[in-house]
Amino acid sequence: MNLKEELVAESVSHLDLSGFSQVNAGITIGQALAQMQTQGHNVCLVTEEGGSLIGIFTDRDILRKVVGQDRMGDLVESIMTPEPITVSPNFSAADALWLMDRKQVRNLPVVDENGKITGTMTHRAIVRYLASRYPTIVLNLPPRAEHYADKAEGGD
Repeated sequence: MNLKEELVAESVSHLDLSGFSQVNAGITIGQALAQMQTQGHNVCLVTEEGGSLIGIFTDRDILRKVVGQDRMGDLVESIMTPEPITVSPNFSAADALWLMDRKQVRNLPVVDENGKITGTMTHRAIVRYLASRYPTIVLNLPPRAEHYADKAEGGD
């Protein structure tokens, strides 16, 4: 099976979807940002009282709508993207990646049929998947494709 076939056959639910924070609507931008920093995430999913996804707030929102302005006390709903594009857990990884590229989004929330958030798909999730399937090839790539080691690893 080649890489394309694997990504088509693999569902989003089998990827690492854990790189997100989650907050309830009604909190401030400062509170959401503090949670994101504490958890080390660059995306925050905003939910209503029952846990249903109503918006997404990312590091790009911070750069475009918060930096240089006094908005830390504003509600996160004032800058979040409402009703973000989502996929279901059984969506194929290839289709999700294609959708991310086509819609130019870096974070794609994954929501089950009951509206429960199961995670967020990122390009990083795809890289981790590839690294787990092809560790020797992916992890041994040079940082820049045109650069190669002059000596064998560990040699003088």
